Parts: sequence; structure tokens; C-alpha cells
Amino acid sequence: MVRPRCCHRRPPRQTPARKGNRTMMHRTVAEVMTRDVATASPEASLKTVAWSLAYNDVSALPVVDAHHHPIGIVSEADLLRRQAGLPEAEGRDQLRGTAAVDHRTMDARTAADLMSTPVLTARPSWGIVETARFLNERGVKRLPVIDDTGTLVGIVSRSDLLRPMLRRDDAIREEIVDEVLGRTLRLTPGGVTVTVQEGVVTLSGVVEERSTIPIIELLCLSVDGVVSVDQSLAYAVDDLQPDHESAHDADHP
Repeated sequence: MVRPRCCHRRPPRQTPARKGNRTMMHRTVAEVMTRDVATASPEASLKTVAWSLAYNDVSALPVVDAHHHPIGIVSEADLLRRQAGLPEAEGRDQLRGTAAVDHRTMDARTAADLMSTPVLTARPSWGIVETARFLNERGVKRLPVIDDTGTLVGIVSRSDLLRPMLRRDDAIREEIVDEVLGRTLRLTPGGVTVTVQEGVVTLSGVVEERSTIPIIELLCLSVDGVVSVDQSLAYAVDDLQPDHESAHDADHP
């Protein structure tokens, strides 16, 4: 039997915001993925697959070859599709539509017979935001994570990528004040007031230059757990104008 080759995709582009020599970016797949991954061999029987799914309390298993390279995914949905095509124990006719069940599915005996291919994979260095977009665009629920040799090192799911949304508001505020405003932008302490409620960041106060405001917004949005940013910041100097006039817009007298 010819085994399908693993389909390795190029990593999504990361677009971190930069200021000076520091970089603010979201967490990576390596920080949220599950490392202890339950897998199946291509030769595993469907009963073994079902037992492994139940025992490990997971909905899918990567199928790996002898080198621990993922070559497919077998899921509860795959097993259910196959079971739906079987005749009922009482000998009654199958439900309408089951006659169209794929013969490959019905004839499956092992994980290799039933698994879905090719395999979409992620890399540990991918950012979680870009990975979430990747999952959404491809319509999949999880991605095996491989290293540079194609070896399985973890698995990342939708729920893993949502984990940063669970960060406490006080932790988000602390990172913005200390990392974004302090270490990265080196703003005067107390110049910008930060409040966070349910992941929504509100900024008020005064900054020296107008051009700093969109940078602050962008860096705050790059903090894990931030849902949105509202700001009413005033500025002392409009450095976006050629003459650097000191007055600012009417909303911030």
C-alpha cells in the first residue's frame, strides 16, 4: 500500500509591531500546543483507534509512520461515517442516503484505510493569531505540529488557540503598562492611564507626539487577551504636520 505523503505548508506570515529594537508579538504555537500526543500507527485496527480515542478523551488521532512523521488524521467523525453505512442489527433497511457511503470508507479495516489525507501541519514558531486564521480558512479543527525534520512534536486545536483569551484583565493591564508603555515605548510613567475590562483596553491621558498614538494602539492589540482598544489620548505636539505645530485637535483641548 502506498502511503500518502505529508503535506507541509509554509508558515503563515507574522506581522509583529515594532518600536526601536523591541518586538511585541502574540504567543507561538509551541506555548499553547499539547505535547503529549496520542497517535495511531497505519496498521492499527479501527477498534484500537476507537479505544484510543475514548481512553485519551480526544476526538482525533494523528496517524504516524515509523519515523513519527504524520501521514494522516483519523477522527471520531471518520469512524461514525463508516458506522452509519452498516446495516442495522435488526436487518431493517439502511437509512436513506447511506447507500451513497464511500466504498473506501466501508471497506476500511485499519487507520491507514480510513484516515484523511493530505495532512495540514503547523510549526512550533507560528503565531497563534495567524494559526487561528489558517485553521479557519482550511476548515479544520486541529493541526499536528512538526519540527524541521517533519517529526510530530505536538498538536494544536481551536481550544488551545483560544487560551490567551482567558487571561485576567489585571495581567493584561500589567503587561501593557510595564512592557508596552514602559520598556518598549519608554513613556513617562503616569502619562497614559490604562484600564482593562473583559479584555477591552481603554487608554486616556497625554502623550508628547501625535505619531505615538497609533503605535500604542497597535502594540496594545498585540498583547495576548486583548479584544479591542479604545483610546482618547491627547498629544502635545503634532509631529505629523511639517511645522510640528504644538496644538492638537479640537477633541483634545
